[in-house]
Amino acid sequence: MEVTGSSRKDQDEAGVVGTEGGRRPTGVPTTPAAASPGGPLPGGPPDPEVPEKPTRRKFPAEYKRRILQEADRCTEPGQLGELLRREALYSSHLITWRKQRERGVLSGLAPQKRGRKPNPKVPLMQENQRLCREIEGLTSELKKAKTIIEVQKKLSEVLGIFLQGHSTSESEG
Repeated sequence: MEVTGSSRKDQDEAGVVGTEGGRRPTGVPTTPAAASPGGPLPGGPPDPEVPEKPTRRKFPAEYKRRILQEADRCTEPGQLGELLRREALYSSHLITWRKQRERGVLSGLAPQKRGRKPNPKVPLMQENQRLCREIEGLTSELKKAKTIIEVQKKLSEVLGIFLQGHSTSESEG
């Protein structure tokens, strides 16, 4: 099949160059100016590397407040969907943020720490455990001291040495 000069010219004006009458591939712009602003750079393909672990998006409280205010102003059909697409959000984000706003503006929209919540009783429990260990140590020291004192008493009785604070029946008589 031979391409005539007029059809080649028509194809060049349409922006399809070098395809010899074939269709333009979908998603490939014919000129760098036609590239989408969020798409890959005209110089090369996008980076195919996928991060090993995806990172969770975190939204600051001011951003949440602003988006909720914009969402509350949406009255026409399709405006809310446009807002969500523009900001790359899901409707579940709005639901969650509205619930947080109802619970309290400052506490609900403040960034929350993930994981186990701190137990308010834990410091008291730790202090209690520390004191119990201290009591056990002091009790064992007291037992040792009492044992040493008893041994000293028995030794002094055996050697016949009388202690000043203690009197025996032999010394009284």
